[in-house]
Amino acid sequence: MELDPGQLRALDATVRAGTLEAAARALHVTPSAISQRLRALEVATGRILLVRTRPVQVTASGQAVLRLARQVDLLTADVVRELGAAPPSEGPPALPIALNADSMATWVLPALAPLAGEVCFDLHREDQERTGALLRAGTVMAAVTAEADPVPGCTSTRLGGMRYRPMAAPAFARRWFPVGPTPEALARAPVVVFDRADDLQHRWLHAQAGPGAAPPVHHVPAAADLVAAVTLGLGWGMVPDLQAREVTGELDVLDPAAAVHVVLHWQQWRLRSATLDRVREAVLAAAARELDQPGR
Repeated sequence: MELDPGQLRALDATVRAGTLEAAARALHVTPSAISQRLRALEVATGRILLVRTRPVQVTASGQAVLRLARQVDLLTADVVRELGAAPPSEGPPALPIALNADSMATWVLPALAPLAGEVCFDLHREDQERTGALLRAGTVMAAVTAEADPVPGCTSTRLGGMRYRPMAAPAFARRWFPVGPTPEALARAPVVVFDRADDLQHRWLHAQAGPGAAPPVHHVPAAADLVAAVTLGLGWGMVPDLQAREVTGELDVLDPAAAVHVVLHWQQWRLRSATLDRVREAVLAAAARELDQPGR
């Protein structure tokens, strides 16, 4: 089986852009040319790679070919840089990474910023419990994830922990927890949750008030906005220490002895790529500074 690099590039561009028309604009060709390249790639592989919905959907076979397309693109860019050749007209290579919202809002972006001139970051926000699925699907090349065991074809490195504490605005705490966060009070007090997949709040809540506790819930699907919602008194919530620094004095810790500790790992494709390795080194260095480490 011989796969044409131009056809692989068309597949990658179509998945990134979502439609053949948008991929054509990105590659400066016609939609007909993109369609022909995709059809030729499917003939060469003997598989249906894309379902042509809007946006396109990648099939299981397409995920395998997409991983190859992105590996070829990244390795080609590495070789071009190593040879000192002129950069390709498409610009720096795109590196898709899956991040949990709290890491994106606190420590990861400053780590990536110095590399912005040599790589285009395509960041996918997902819960740390589900970022590994994006690696398995070939959607991303690397991920910050709660999964310690390497995804097949990937390496895994422990980053450190993010510590979350139950916090509330002082006025909210006085109203709902006059004698502290008792089980009865927790069963009634509104709680702020990131989204329906976020179990941090309920993990602590059920440990304190029992599995049947079901207080009113506000869903605020943005890390900074969730902290703002807690600060404004919409409810109590689990706030990471890294964000609590920014609102010192504006929030009370409901239980100083309580915390939920989430251990994060960096997983990336098992690929010898200078670009991917530089990103890994930057992320690991930032994690060593910002995240909880054993014995510290």
